[in-house]
Formats: sequence, C-alpha cells, structure tokens
Amino acid sequence: MQQILPGSTLGVLGGGQLGRMFSMAAKRMGYRVVVYTDGQDSPAGQVSDCTIVSSYTDEDALSEFSRQVDVVTYEFENIPTKSLQVIEKVCPVRPGERALATAQHRFREKSTVRDQGIPTADFYLVQSLEDLEAAATKLNHSGILKTVSFGYDGKGQRRITPESDLAEVWAELGQAESILEELIDFEREVSVVGVRGLDGSFCCYGPILNHHENHILDVSVFPCPDIADQVTNEGVEMTRTIMEALEAVGVLCVEFFHTGNGLVVNEIAPRPHNSGHLTIEGHATSQFEQQVRTICGLPLGDVSFRPVAMANLLGQHLDGVTAAGYSQLFSMPETHLHLYGKGRLAVDRKMGHITTIADESSTAERNARRARAALKS
Repeated sequence: MQQILPGSTLGVLGGGQLGRMFSMAAKRMGYRVVVYTDGQDSPAGQVSDCTIVSSYTDEDALSEFSRQVDVVTYEFENIPTKSLQVIEKVCPVRPGERALATAQHRFREKSTVRDQGIPTADFYLVQSLEDLEAAATKLNHSGILKTVSFGYDGKGQRRITPESDLAEVWAELGQAESILEELIDFEREVSVVGVRGLDGSFCCYGPILNHHENHILDVSVFPCPDIADQVTNEGVEMTRTIMEALEAVGVLCVEFFHTGNGLVVNEIAPRPHNSGHLTIEGHATSQFEQQVRTICGLPLGDVSFRPVAMANLLGQHLDGVTAAGYSQLFSMPETHLHLYGKGRLAVDRKMGHITTIADESSTAERNARRARAALKS
C-alpha cells in the first residue's frame, strides 16, 4: 500500500465549510491543498494553497486539477460521477465513484442498505403521478415524498397525509423522480461517523445524539445519553457493513432513527458530517484529520474523547451580534467558535458552529446552547 506523505498535494472537490475544515487539518499536517469549486471566494478556498474555479462538468479543468494533486476527495455529494471518472484517469478519488453514486440517489441508497440486511423505512420509487398514487395506497396515504437527488435540510420533501392532493404535491416537487418513504415512529435521531482505511481498518464516532429544528441540524451531543450498549454496537456494525459494501475509503456518516425496536437507517453521507464537527475539540483525532489519514493510506487516528456538544450557527443566530455578544462567548470556559468565512447572512444558512467540552454530555449541551444564546444578549 503506497502512502501519500506530508509534503504531497491533496485535492478536494467542493469549496464549502467541510472542505475548509479538511483543508485546515491537511495544512496542519504538512500537506498542500488544491480546492476545485464552482464559486469565487469559497470557505475552503480561503484556507487552501490554490483554488480552481470552474464547472464540475468542465473536463479540461478537471484534468488540469487532477494533474496538480496526488489524491482527491470530495466534501459534498452533488458532483457528477463522470467528473470522478475524468479525475481517476490521473489520480485516485477516495471515497470512490460507487459511494458517491449510491449516496446521491435516494432509491439506490435505500436499496443498497436494505440489500445488506439493514433496516430502513419502507420505500417506493415514484416516477409518475400513477406511481405516487399506488405507493400512497400501499402506505395508507401516509409518508414522506422525497426527490431522489439534490435534497438536503428538508428541501425537496413533502409530507403525504390522507387529505393530501397527490397531483398538487407531485406538481410542487416538479414531477421529479422521487421516493415515497414510510413514516417512522422514532424516539430520537442519532448518527455514526465511520472511518475506513485503505487496508480495511475501521473506527468510528458515535452514536451522536442529534436535535433538529425545521429539518436542519441544531445541536449534536456525544456521548449520546442513555443509549444501551446493544444499540451502540448495532450502529457501529451497520456503519461498518455499509462502508465495506461501498468499498468506501475515507469518512462516511450514517444517520439513524432510534426506535423502540432498535436503529433504522435514514440516509448516508460519504464525507465528514455536520454532527461530527464536535470531534474537532472533543476527540483526540477529528473527523477531518481522519479524512486526510484515510485518503493518504495512513494509520487511523485515536478516537478517545471528552464529553462534547456542538450548536450550529445559522444566519439568524449571527444577525445583529455585537462586540458584547462575542465577548461573552469568548469568556466561557472550554467553548470554541468556528466561523466558515461566508460573507452573506441568510436565514437557515450554516455560518459556523460552537463546541463546548464538559465532564458530562448533558452539561456540554447546556453550555453550548447558553454560549449560542449569549451572542445575541
């Protein structure tokens, strides 16, 4: 197994905050970083050695990018698989095309998970109004209709009830290929961030407890309080199985519903995850350093931890923040502020996050929420 050592150049597809934190971890470890993005002044580009700005379908630019780097990873899923094929002619991409193609299409994703014997909600492919009507009948006219691609943070989704006008709902989603999913009665949402090396070695973070507001991750807590060892082991093994099935080298998150009967997979993301940001301060090795280690063929890092919580900062949390608010936050012990370098505030736009460390996860969560509230005090 050939290792890619410090001093080499790493490429990342995507210029968002995940690419930014990957770049910061890589730079600290002695690597150069080239970011490929379709936007100017990107969060990742601000902290990288070089940025190439072009379309993700520009094969000439992709080829030039691949000649400048030793290995490529990606920080979001909405990249054409053909782009990876262009790059792989020159250098490896990790995780590879299989993981990307699976995660960016909900029907393929759910089918792959179920093929491994792992529970998911019941789901039906919807390509027409007739398909939607048939699927709704099978689910007693109750479910969530989701576009198979490009949906995140609750976007591209509609709730189906017995009172729904299916033709109207189908039109609202633009008659786009979708799946209708069964509604799951769950106690809470958790995630496991898995790490898999080139040699098949595996470790993970989680389960992480996640609280959402308006379908957007709000607060994450680790370790997850009051979770049975059996459930924890279940989540770890399911994540390992999924990564092995996808031959994924890198970091991959599995989101679960925790039900009275155990864990049910909601979705997967073949990259570092918002809930895993708490690993930066909470763990000996962050999910972003693990991403660097795995794509470079290095040994996996130590995942020992202290109880930690993360609170997302959206546009509305930073609108009107004063110097006094920042002063309050910075005076709080074991509290860390991360801002992503985005210039435009917008409601529900992810602008940064706060992490806090404590002796117990419940204390860490309380302090993270208090620190966020202090910004507006």
